[in-house]
Amino acid sequence: MHEIIEELERRREAAKLGGGQERIDAQHAKGKLTARERVDVLLDQGSFEEWDIFVEHRSTDFDMADKVVPGDGVVTGYGTINGRMVFVFSQDFTVLGGSLSEAHAGKICKIMDHAMKVGVPVIGLNDSGGARIQEGIDSLAGYAEVFQRNVLASGVIPQISMIMGPCAGGAVYSPAMTDFIFMVKDTSYMYVTGPEVVKTVTHETVTHEELGGANTHSTRSGVADGAFENDVEALLSLRRFVDFLPLSNRSECPRRNVGDPADRIEASLDTLVPSNPNQPYDMKELIDKVVDAGDFFELQPDYAGNIVIGFGRVDGSTVGVVANQPMVLAGCLDIQSSVKAARFVRFCDAFGIPIVTFVDVPGFLPGTAQEYGGIIRHGAKLLYAYAECTVPKITVITRKAYGGAYDVMASKHLRGDVNLAWPSAEIAVMGSKGAVEIIFRQEIGDPDKITARTEEYQQTFANPFVAGHRGFIDDVILPRDTRRRVSRSLDMLRGKQLSNPWRKHGNIPL
Repeated sequence: MHEIIEELERRREAAKLGGGQERIDAQHAKGKLTARERVDVLLDQGSFEEWDIFVEHRSTDFDMADKVVPGDGVVTGYGTINGRMVFVFSQDFTVLGGSLSEAHAGKICKIMDHAMKVGVPVIGLNDSGGARIQEGIDSLAGYAEVFQRNVLASGVIPQISMIMGPCAGGAVYSPAMTDFIFMVKDTSYMYVTGPEVVKTVTHETVTHEELGGANTHSTRSGVADGAFENDVEALLSLRRFVDFLPLSNRSECPRRNVGDPADRIEASLDTLVPSNPNQPYDMKELIDKVVDAGDFFELQPDYAGNIVIGFGRVDGSTVGVVANQPMVLAGCLDIQSSVKAARFVRFCDAFGIPIVTFVDVPGFLPGTAQEYGGIIRHGAKLLYAYAECTVPKITVITRKAYGGAYDVMASKHLRGDVNLAWPSAEIAVMGSKGAVEIIFRQEIGDPDKITARTEEYQQTFANPFVAGHRGFIDDVILPRDTRRRVSRSLDMLRGKQLSNPWRKHGNIPL
Protein backbone atom coordinates (compact mmCIF):
# COMPACT_ATOMS: atom_id res chain seq x y z
CA MET A 1 0.00 0.00 0.00
CA HIS A 2 2.83 2.39 0.86
CA GLU A 3 4.33 1.96 -2.60
CA ILE A 4 0.99 2.69 -4.27
CA ILE A 5 0.54 5.88 -2.25
CA GLU A 6 4.03 7.01 -3.21
CA GLU A 7 3.29 6.29 -6.86
CA LEU A 8 0.05 8.27 -6.61
CA GLU A 9 1.86 11.27 -5.17
CA ARG A 10 4.57 11.03 -7.80
CA ARG A 11 2.00 11.01 -10.59
CA ARG A 12 0.13 13.95 -9.07
CA GLU A 13 3.27 16.03 -8.82
CA ALA A 14 4.20 15.17 -12.40
CA ALA A 15 0.76 16.25 -13.61
CA LYS A 16 0.96 19.52 -11.69
CA LEU A 17 4.18 20.41 -13.46
CA GLY A 18 2.31 20.52 -16.76
CA GLY A 19 4.75 21.11 -19.59
CA GLY A 20 7.68 21.42 -17.21
CA GLN A 21 9.44 24.13 -15.24
CA GLU A 22 11.03 25.72 -18.30
CA ARG A 23 7.64 26.35 -19.90
CA ILE A 24 6.17 27.51 -16.60
CA ASP A 25 8.98 30.06 -16.39
CA ALA A 26 8.22 31.16 -19.95
CA GLN A 27 4.55 31.61 -19.00
CA HIS A 28 5.54 33.78 -16.05
CA ALA A 29 7.94 35.78 -18.22
CA LYS A 30 4.97 36.81 -20.37
CA GLY A 31 3.21 38.16 -17.27
CA LYS A 32 0.80 35.21 -17.24
CA LEU A 33 -0.13 32.83 -14.46
CA THR A 34 -0.19 29.09 -15.02
CA ALA A 35 -3.46 27.21 -15.38
CA ARG A 36 -3.44 26.02 -11.77
CA GLU A 37 -2.36 29.38 -10.39
CA ARG A 38 -5.35 30.93 -12.13
CA VAL A 39 -7.72 28.42 -10.55
CA ASP A 40 -6.20 29.14 -7.14
CA VAL A 41 -6.81 32.89 -7.51
CA LEU A 42 -10.34 32.45 -8.86
CA LEU A 43 -11.72 29.96 -6.33
CA ASP A 44 -12.03 30.10 -2.56
CA GLN A 45 -8.88 28.83 -0.88
CA GLY A 46 -8.82 25.04 -0.56
CA SER A 47 -12.16 24.56 -2.33
CA PHE A 48 -10.94 23.17 -5.67
CA GLU A 49 -11.65 19.51 -6.41
CA GLU A 50 -9.77 18.51 -9.55
CA TRP A 51 -11.05 15.86 -11.93
CA ASP A 52 -9.25 13.84 -14.61
CA ILE A 53 -5.76 14.81 -13.54
CA PHE A 54 -4.45 11.54 -15.02
CA VAL A 55 -6.22 11.74 -18.40
CA GLU A 56 -3.86 11.37 -21.38
CA HIS A 57 -4.36 11.58 -25.12
CA ARG A 58 -4.33 8.39 -27.20
CA SER A 59 -2.78 9.79 -30.38
CA THR A 60 0.26 8.06 -31.86
CA ASP A 61 0.64 9.89 -35.18
CA PHE A 62 3.47 12.38 -35.78
CA ASP A 63 5.47 11.15 -32.76
CA MET A 64 2.64 12.04 -30.37
CA ALA A 65 3.23 8.82 -28.42
CA ASP A 66 6.35 10.51 -27.05
CA LYS A 67 4.47 13.68 -26.04
CA VAL A 68 2.14 12.45 -23.35
CA VAL A 69 1.48 14.72 -20.36
CA PRO A 70 -1.04 13.81 -17.61
CA GLY A 71 -4.08 16.11 -17.75
CA ASP A 72 -3.53 16.77 -21.46
CA GLY A 73 -3.39 20.53 -21.33
CA VAL A 74 -6.46 21.46 -19.31
CA VAL A 75 -7.22 21.58 -15.59
CA THR A 76 -10.86 20.77 -14.77
CA GLY A 77 -12.97 20.45 -11.66
CA TYR A 78 -15.21 22.38 -9.30
CA GLY A 79 -14.91 24.67 -6.31
CA THR A 80 -16.55 27.70 -4.75
CA ILE A 81 -16.53 31.46 -5.22
CA ASN A 82 -17.65 33.27 -2.08
CA GLY A 83 -19.06 29.96 -0.90
CA ARG A 84 -21.09 29.25 -4.07
CA MET A 85 -20.24 26.32 -6.33
CA VAL A 86 -18.93 26.67 -9.88
CA PHE A 87 -17.33 24.30 -12.37
CA VAL A 88 -14.17 25.53 -14.04
CA PHE A 89 -11.72 24.55 -16.74
CA SER A 90 -8.36 26.22 -17.18
CA GLN A 91 -6.35 25.54 -20.30
CA ASP A 92 -2.63 24.96 -19.77
CA PHE A 93 -0.53 26.65 -22.43
CA THR A 94 2.62 24.93 -21.12
CA VAL A 95 1.31 21.59 -22.45
CA LEU A 96 1.48 21.53 -26.25
CA GLY A 97 0.38 25.17 -26.34
CA GLY A 98 -2.90 24.30 -24.62
CA SER A 99 -4.06 22.72 -27.87
CA LEU A 100 -7.39 20.93 -27.78
CA SER A 101 -7.34 17.18 -28.34
CA GLU A 102 -10.11 14.61 -28.13
CA ALA A 103 -9.17 13.89 -24.50
CA HIS A 104 -8.85 17.60 -23.66
CA ALA A 105 -12.35 18.25 -25.06
CA GLY A 106 -13.72 15.24 -23.21
CA LYS A 107 -12.59 16.73 -19.90
CA ILE A 108 -14.34 20.02 -20.65
CA CYS A 109 -17.51 18.24 -21.77
CA LYS A 110 -17.60 16.20 -18.58
CA ILE A 111 -17.65 19.22 -16.29
CA MET A 112 -20.22 20.97 -18.50
CA ASP A 113 -22.49 17.94 -18.27
CA HIS A 114 -22.16 17.86 -14.50
CA ALA A 115 -22.71 21.60 -14.19
CA MET A 116 -26.01 21.15 -16.03
CA LYS A 117 -27.01 18.27 -13.74
CA VAL A 118 -26.42 20.16 -10.52
CA GLY A 119 -27.33 23.62 -11.82
CA VAL A 120 -24.20 25.73 -11.34
CA PRO A 121 -22.17 28.07 -13.62
CA VAL A 122 -19.30 27.03 -15.87
CA ILE A 123 -16.26 29.28 -16.10
CA GLY A 124 -13.70 28.75 -18.85
CA LEU A 125 -10.18 30.16 -18.57
CA ASN A 126 -9.03 30.05 -22.18
CA ASP A 127 -5.36 29.93 -23.14
CA SER A 128 -4.95 27.67 -26.15
CA GLY A 129 -3.25 27.54 -29.51
CA GLY A 130 -6.37 25.94 -30.99
CA ALA A 131 -7.11 22.47 -32.32
CA ARG A 132 -4.33 19.89 -31.97
CA ILE A 133 -3.37 19.47 -35.60
CA GLN A 134 -1.81 16.05 -35.05
CA GLU A 135 -5.24 14.63 -34.18
CA GLY A 136 -7.03 16.00 -37.23
CA ILE A 137 -10.76 15.33 -37.26
CA ASP A 138 -10.76 14.08 -33.66
CA SER A 139 -9.84 17.52 -32.35
CA LEU A 140 -12.48 19.16 -34.56
CA ALA A 141 -15.05 16.71 -33.25
CA GLY A 142 -13.98 17.69 -29.74
CA TYR A 143 -14.71 21.34 -30.44
CA ALA A 144 -18.13 20.50 -31.84
CA GLU A 145 -18.96 18.49 -28.72
CA VAL A 146 -18.15 21.54 -26.60
CA PHE A 147 -20.17 23.82 -28.91
CA GLN A 148 -23.23 21.60 -28.59
CA ARG A 149 -23.05 21.78 -24.81
CA ASN A 150 -22.67 25.56 -24.92
CA VAL A 151 -25.96 25.75 -26.78
CA LEU A 152 -27.81 23.33 -24.50
CA ALA A 153 -26.55 25.15 -21.40
CA SER A 154 -27.55 28.58 -22.73
CA GLY A 155 -30.22 30.10 -20.52
CA VAL A 156 -29.94 27.19 -18.07
CA ILE A 157 -26.67 27.96 -16.28
CA PRO A 158 -24.46 31.05 -16.59
CA GLN A 159 -21.47 30.49 -18.85
CA ILE A 160 -18.48 32.83 -18.57
CA SER A 161 -15.31 32.90 -20.66
CA MET A 162 -12.10 34.58 -19.55
CA ILE A 163 -9.64 34.83 -22.44
CA MET A 164 -6.16 34.77 -20.92
CA GLY A 165 -4.02 33.94 -23.93
CA PRO A 166 -4.53 32.99 -27.58
CA CYS A 167 -7.96 31.89 -28.75
CA ALA A 168 -8.06 31.45 -32.51
CA GLY A 169 -9.89 29.67 -35.29
CA GLY A 170 -12.75 27.41 -34.29
CA ALA A 171 -11.78 27.89 -30.65
CA VAL A 172 -13.42 31.34 -30.61
CA TYR A 173 -16.90 29.97 -31.11
CA SER A 174 -17.23 28.33 -27.73
CA PRO A 175 -16.61 31.63 -25.89
CA ALA A 176 -18.82 33.38 -28.43
CA MET A 177 -21.78 31.26 -27.33
CA THR A 178 -21.19 31.83 -23.63
CA ASP A 179 -23.00 34.63 -21.81
CA PHE A 180 -20.01 36.85 -21.06
CA ILE A 181 -16.48 37.19 -22.41
CA PHE A 182 -13.70 38.99 -20.59
CA MET A 183 -10.12 39.48 -21.78
CA VAL A 184 -6.70 40.39 -20.41
CA LYS A 185 -4.88 43.30 -22.02
CA ASP A 186 -1.68 42.65 -23.98
CA THR A 187 -1.65 38.86 -23.39
CA SER A 188 -4.94 37.65 -24.88
CA TYR A 189 -6.40 37.77 -28.35
CA MET A 190 -9.29 36.25 -30.34
CA TYR A 191 -9.75 35.93 -34.07
CA VAL A 192 -11.08 33.48 -36.62
CA THR A 193 -8.07 33.83 -38.94
CA GLY A 194 -4.65 35.06 -37.86
CA PRO A 195 -2.53 37.93 -39.22
CA GLU A 196 -0.63 35.66 -41.62
CA VAL A 197 -3.79 34.39 -43.29
CA VAL A 198 -5.25 37.88 -43.40
CA LYS A 199 -2.13 39.14 -45.15
CA THR A 200 -2.21 36.31 -47.68
CA VAL A 201 -5.90 36.67 -48.52
CA THR A 202 -6.60 40.39 -48.20
CA HIS A 203 -3.03 41.80 -48.30
CA GLU A 204 -3.66 43.64 -45.03
CA THR A 205 -0.79 43.86 -42.56
CA VAL A 206 -2.06 43.70 -39.00
CA THR A 207 -0.68 42.61 -35.63
CA HIS A 208 -2.22 40.06 -33.28
CA GLU A 209 -3.22 42.88 -30.94
CA GLU A 210 -4.76 45.03 -33.69
CA LEU A 211 -6.65 42.10 -35.16
CA GLY A 212 -8.04 40.53 -32.01
CA GLY A 213 -6.57 42.00 -28.84
CA ALA A 214 -8.48 43.00 -25.73
CA ASN A 215 -8.63 46.64 -26.78
CA THR A 216 -10.02 45.74 -30.20
CA HIS A 217 -12.77 43.52 -28.84
CA SER A 218 -13.73 45.75 -25.91
CA THR A 219 -13.91 48.99 -27.94
CA ARG A 220 -14.51 48.16 -31.62
CA SER A 221 -16.14 44.77 -32.14
CA GLY A 222 -18.09 44.46 -28.90
CA VAL A 223 -17.10 40.79 -28.62
CA ALA A 224 -15.63 41.28 -25.12
CA ASP A 225 -17.63 42.52 -22.14
CA GLY A 226 -14.55 43.87 -20.40
CA ALA A 227 -10.76 44.04 -20.47
CA PHE A 228 -8.44 43.88 -17.47
CA GLU A 229 -4.83 44.87 -16.91
CA ASN A 230 -3.45 41.48 -15.85
CA ASP A 231 -4.41 37.95 -14.82
CA VAL A 232 -4.86 38.73 -11.13
CA GLU A 233 -7.10 41.75 -11.69
CA ALA A 234 -9.15 39.76 -14.21
CA LEU A 235 -9.70 36.82 -11.86
CA LEU A 236 -10.51 38.96 -8.82
CA SER A 237 -12.98 40.98 -10.91
CA LEU A 238 -14.51 37.72 -12.10
CA ARG A 239 -15.04 36.68 -8.47
CA ARG A 240 -16.92 39.93 -7.88
CA PHE A 241 -18.92 39.54 -11.08
CA VAL A 242 -20.08 35.98 -10.39
CA ASP A 243 -21.51 37.13 -7.06
CA PHE A 244 -24.20 39.11 -8.90
CA LEU A 245 -25.49 36.05 -10.74
CA PRO A 246 -27.75 33.13 -9.80
CA LEU A 247 -26.34 29.61 -9.95
CA SER A 248 -28.91 28.61 -12.59
CA ASN A 249 -32.25 29.58 -14.10
CA ARG A 250 -33.97 27.77 -11.20
CA SER A 251 -32.19 29.60 -8.40
CA GLU A 252 -32.21 33.16 -7.10
CA CYS A 253 -29.36 35.63 -7.01
CA PRO A 254 -27.54 35.84 -3.68
CA ARG A 255 -28.63 38.67 -1.38
CA ARG A 256 -25.76 40.84 -0.17
CA ASN A 257 -26.97 43.43 2.32
CA VAL A 258 -24.35 46.15 2.77
CA GLY A 259 -26.35 48.31 5.15
CA ASP A 260 -27.43 50.87 2.53
CA PRO A 261 -31.03 51.90 3.46
CA ALA A 262 -33.56 51.07 0.78
CA ASP A 263 -35.37 54.35 1.44
CA ARG A 264 -32.22 56.49 1.14
CA ILE A 265 -32.98 59.94 -0.26
CA GLU A 266 -30.58 61.47 -2.81
CA ALA A 267 -31.30 65.20 -2.90
CA SER A 268 -28.49 65.78 -5.44
CA LEU A 269 -30.54 63.98 -8.11
CA ASP A 270 -33.01 66.89 -8.13
CA THR A 271 -30.42 68.92 -10.03
CA LEU A 272 -28.95 66.15 -12.19
CA VAL A 273 -30.91 67.00 -15.35
CA PRO A 274 -29.86 70.41 -16.77
CA SER A 275 -32.48 73.05 -17.53
CA ASN A 276 -31.19 73.18 -21.10
CA PRO A 277 -32.72 70.11 -22.83
CA ASN A 278 -29.74 69.88 -25.17
CA GLN A 279 -27.13 69.79 -22.42
CA PRO A 280 -25.79 66.33 -21.56
CA TYR A 281 -25.33 64.84 -18.09
CA ASP A 282 -23.80 61.61 -16.87
CA MET A 283 -26.41 58.87 -16.45
CA LYS A 284 -23.87 56.81 -14.50
CA GLU A 285 -24.23 59.28 -11.63
CA LEU A 286 -27.90 58.33 -11.35
CA ILE A 287 -27.09 54.62 -11.49
CA ASP A 288 -24.41 54.90 -8.81
CA LYS A 289 -26.78 56.78 -6.50
CA VAL A 290 -29.63 54.31 -6.94
CA VAL A 291 -27.80 51.00 -6.49
CA ASP A 292 -26.52 49.79 -3.13
CA ALA A 293 -23.34 51.55 -2.00
CA GLY A 294 -22.62 52.70 -5.56
CA ASP A 295 -21.55 49.16 -6.44
CA PHE A 296 -22.23 48.85 -10.16
CA PHE A 297 -20.48 46.30 -12.39
CA GLU A 298 -20.64 47.84 -15.84
CA LEU A 299 -20.37 45.62 -18.90
CA GLN A 300 -18.88 46.77 -22.21
CA PRO A 301 -18.04 50.20 -20.74
CA ASP A 302 -15.91 51.19 -23.75
CA TYR A 303 -18.25 49.97 -26.48
CA ALA A 304 -21.49 51.62 -27.66
CA GLY A 305 -21.22 54.16 -24.87
CA ASN A 306 -24.60 55.70 -25.73
CA ILE A 307 -26.16 52.92 -23.67
CA VAL A 308 -25.04 51.65 -20.27
CA ILE A 309 -25.59 48.08 -19.08
CA GLY A 310 -24.50 46.20 -16.00
CA PHE A 311 -25.40 44.71 -12.64
CA GLY A 312 -26.02 46.36 -9.31
CA ARG A 313 -28.07 45.65 -6.22
CA VAL A 314 -31.07 47.36 -4.69
CA ASP A 315 -31.79 46.48 -1.06
CA GLY A 316 -29.37 43.57 -1.37
CA SER A 317 -30.89 41.96 -4.48
CA THR A 318 -29.34 41.89 -7.95
CA VAL A 319 -30.85 44.02 -10.71
CA GLY A 320 -29.84 44.44 -14.32
CA VAL A 321 -29.54 48.09 -15.32
CA VAL A 322 -30.06 49.47 -18.83
CA ALA A 323 -29.71 53.23 -19.31
CA ASN A 324 -29.39 55.68 -22.18
CA GLN A 325 -26.26 57.82 -21.81
CA PRO A 326 -26.78 61.47 -22.88
CA MET A 327 -23.01 61.99 -22.79
CA VAL A 328 -22.56 59.89 -25.96
CA LEU A 329 -24.50 60.60 -29.17
CA ALA A 330 -27.09 62.39 -26.98
CA GLY A 331 -28.25 58.94 -25.87
CA CYS A 332 -29.59 57.96 -29.29
CA LEU A 333 -30.14 54.30 -30.03
CA ASP A 334 -28.05 52.94 -32.88
CA ILE A 335 -27.05 49.52 -34.21
CA GLN A 336 -24.33 48.82 -31.68
CA SER A 337 -26.23 50.02 -28.61
CA SER A 338 -29.38 48.15 -29.61
CA VAL A 339 -27.57 44.83 -29.94
CA LYS A 340 -25.55 45.45 -26.77
CA ALA A 341 -28.65 46.10 -24.68
CA ALA A 342 -30.79 43.41 -26.31
CA ARG A 343 -28.39 40.62 -25.43
CA PHE A 344 -28.14 41.87 -21.86
CA VAL A 345 -31.93 42.07 -21.46
CA ARG A 346 -32.29 38.52 -22.73
CA PHE A 347 -29.69 37.26 -20.26
CA CYS A 348 -31.51 38.93 -17.36
CA ASP A 349 -34.81 37.48 -18.53
CA ALA A 350 -33.36 33.97 -18.88
CA PHE A 351 -32.05 34.04 -15.30
CA GLY A 352 -34.86 35.84 -13.53
CA ILE A 353 -32.99 39.08 -12.86
CA PRO A 354 -35.25 42.18 -12.62
CA ILE A 355 -34.46 44.98 -15.06
CA VAL A 356 -34.34 48.66 -14.15
CA THR A 357 -34.31 50.96 -17.20
CA PHE A 358 -33.38 54.64 -17.09
CA VAL A 359 -34.59 56.48 -20.17
CA ASP A 360 -33.30 59.63 -21.84
CA VAL A 361 -33.50 58.87 -25.55
CA PRO A 362 -34.16 61.38 -28.35
CA GLY A 363 -34.72 58.63 -30.90
CA PHE A 364 -32.79 56.35 -33.23
CA LEU A 365 -29.59 57.70 -34.77
CA PRO A 366 -30.30 58.92 -38.33
CA GLY A 367 -28.04 58.50 -41.36
CA THR A 368 -27.21 56.30 -44.30
CA ALA A 369 -24.63 54.33 -42.31
CA GLN A 370 -27.31 53.26 -39.87
CA GLU A 371 -29.91 52.45 -42.51
CA TYR A 372 -27.48 50.56 -44.72
CA GLY A 373 -26.17 48.75 -41.66
CA GLY A 374 -29.66 47.48 -40.82
CA ILE A 375 -30.81 49.67 -37.92
CA ILE A 376 -34.37 48.50 -38.60
CA ARG A 377 -33.46 44.88 -37.91
CA HIS A 378 -30.95 45.57 -35.15
CA GLY A 379 -33.19 48.07 -33.37
CA ALA A 380 -35.94 45.46 -33.47
CA LYS A 381 -33.71 43.14 -31.43
CA LEU A 382 -33.97 45.44 -28.43
CA LEU A 383 -37.69 45.86 -28.97
CA TYR A 384 -38.11 42.09 -29.18
CA ALA A 385 -35.99 41.50 -26.08
CA TYR A 386 -38.00 43.87 -23.90
CA ALA A 387 -41.35 42.68 -25.28
CA GLU A 388 -40.52 39.01 -24.69
CA CYS A 389 -39.09 39.64 -21.23
CA THR A 390 -41.22 38.41 -18.29
CA VAL A 391 -39.06 39.38 -15.30
CA PRO A 392 -39.98 42.48 -13.26
CA LYS A 393 -39.41 45.59 -15.36
CA ILE A 394 -39.16 49.04 -13.81
CA THR A 395 -38.67 52.08 -16.02
CA VAL A 396 -37.75 55.62 -15.01
CA ILE A 397 -37.89 58.35 -17.66
CA THR A 398 -35.55 61.14 -16.65
CA ARG A 399 -35.83 63.45 -19.66
CA LYS A 400 -36.45 62.66 -23.34
CA ALA A 401 -38.47 59.70 -24.52
CA TYR A 402 -39.16 60.40 -28.19
CA GLY A 403 -40.72 58.42 -30.99
CA GLY A 404 -40.26 54.70 -31.46
CA ALA A 405 -37.33 54.81 -29.03
CA TYR A 406 -39.83 55.60 -26.25
CA ASP A 407 -41.71 52.42 -27.11
CA VAL A 408 -38.54 50.33 -27.28
CA MET A 409 -37.11 51.38 -23.91
CA ALA A 410 -39.32 49.19 -21.69
CA SER A 411 -42.46 51.26 -22.12
CA LYS A 412 -45.75 50.37 -20.47
CA HIS A 413 -46.91 49.05 -23.84
CA LEU A 414 -44.20 46.35 -23.75
CA ARG A 415 -45.56 45.03 -20.45
CA GLY A 416 -43.54 47.37 -18.27
CA ASP A 417 -44.61 46.69 -14.70
CA VAL A 418 -43.85 50.04 -13.09
CA ASN A 419 -43.22 53.08 -15.28
CA LEU A 420 -42.19 56.25 -13.50
CA ALA A 421 -41.14 59.68 -14.75
CA TRP A 422 -39.29 62.64 -13.35
CA PRO A 423 -40.91 66.08 -13.70
CA SER A 424 -38.30 66.82 -16.38
CA ALA A 425 -39.58 63.99 -18.61
CA GLU A 426 -40.63 64.79 -22.18
CA ILE A 427 -42.69 62.04 -23.80
CA ALA A 428 -43.57 62.82 -27.41
CA VAL A 429 -43.33 61.63 -30.98
CA MET A 430 -40.36 63.90 -31.55
CA GLY A 431 -38.64 67.07 -30.33
CA SER A 432 -40.64 70.30 -30.29
CA LYS A 433 -38.78 72.10 -33.08
CA GLY A 434 -38.95 69.20 -35.52
CA ALA A 435 -42.58 68.51 -34.73
CA VAL A 436 -43.65 72.13 -35.25
CA GLU A 437 -41.81 72.37 -38.57
CA ILE A 438 -43.80 69.38 -39.79
CA ILE A 439 -47.20 70.27 -38.34
CA PHE A 440 -46.99 73.95 -39.27
CA ARG A 441 -44.75 73.79 -42.29
CA GLN A 442 -46.77 76.54 -43.97
CA GLU A 443 -45.68 78.94 -41.21
CA ILE A 444 -41.94 78.20 -41.40
CA GLY A 445 -41.33 81.57 -43.05
CA ASP A 446 -42.67 83.38 -39.97
CA PRO A 447 -40.17 83.01 -37.09
CA ASP A 448 -42.53 84.53 -34.52
CA LYS A 449 -45.28 82.08 -35.31
CA ILE A 450 -42.88 79.14 -35.26
CA THR A 451 -41.55 80.25 -31.87
CA ALA A 452 -45.07 80.50 -30.50
CA ARG A 453 -46.01 77.11 -31.94
CA THR A 454 -42.85 75.57 -30.47
CA GLU A 455 -43.71 76.90 -27.02
CA GLU A 456 -47.25 75.58 -27.42
CA TYR A 457 -45.94 72.12 -28.35
CA GLN A 458 -43.50 72.14 -25.44
CA GLN A 459 -46.23 73.06 -22.97
CA THR A 460 -48.40 70.28 -24.34
CA PHE A 461 -45.88 67.44 -24.65
CA ALA A 462 -42.60 68.43 -22.95
CA ASN A 463 -43.82 66.99 -19.68
CA PRO A 464 -44.89 63.59 -18.33
CA PHE A 465 -48.53 64.46 -17.68
CA VAL A 466 -50.13 63.58 -21.03
CA ALA A 467 -48.71 60.05 -20.68
CA GLY A 468 -49.86 60.12 -17.06
CA HIS A 469 -53.39 60.98 -18.15
CA ARG A 470 -53.42 57.86 -20.33
CA GLY A 471 -52.04 55.63 -17.58
CA PHE A 472 -48.84 55.01 -19.52
CA ILE A 473 -46.87 56.52 -16.61
CA ASP A 474 -47.77 55.16 -13.18
CA ASP A 475 -46.47 58.18 -11.28
CA VAL A 476 -44.39 61.31 -11.59
CA ILE A 477 -41.78 61.25 -8.84
CA LEU A 478 -39.18 63.52 -7.39
CA PRO A 479 -35.70 62.52 -8.58
CA ARG A 480 -34.51 62.32 -4.97
CA ASP A 481 -37.03 59.52 -4.33
CA THR A 482 -35.88 57.30 -7.21
CA ARG A 483 -34.04 54.70 -5.12
CA ARG A 484 -36.91 54.42 -2.65
CA ARG A 485 -39.55 54.03 -5.36
CA VAL A 486 -37.48 51.50 -7.33
CA SER A 487 -36.86 49.48 -4.17
CA ARG A 488 -40.54 49.42 -3.22
CA SER A 489 -41.51 48.43 -6.75
CA LEU A 490 -39.05 45.55 -6.70
CA ASP A 491 -40.49 44.34 -3.40
CA MET A 492 -44.00 44.50 -4.82
CA LEU A 493 -42.95 42.54 -7.92
CA ARG A 494 -41.01 39.84 -6.08
CA GLY A 495 -43.76 37.28 -6.62
CA LYS A 496 -44.56 38.27 -10.22
CA GLN A 497 -45.93 35.49 -12.43
CA LEU A 498 -46.08 36.00 -16.19
CA SER A 499 -45.56 33.58 -19.06
CA ASN A 500 -45.50 33.83 -22.83
CA PRO A 501 -47.65 31.67 -25.15
CA TRP A 502 -46.29 28.16 -25.67
CA ARG A 503 -43.85 27.87 -28.56
CA LYS A 504 -40.71 26.01 -29.40
CA HIS A 505 -38.92 29.36 -29.61
CA GLY A 506 -39.51 32.77 -31.08
CA ASN A 507 -37.74 34.09 -34.15
CA ILE A 508 -35.83 37.15 -32.94
CA PRO A 509 -34.70 39.34 -35.86
CA LEU A 510 -31.08 38.22 -35.91
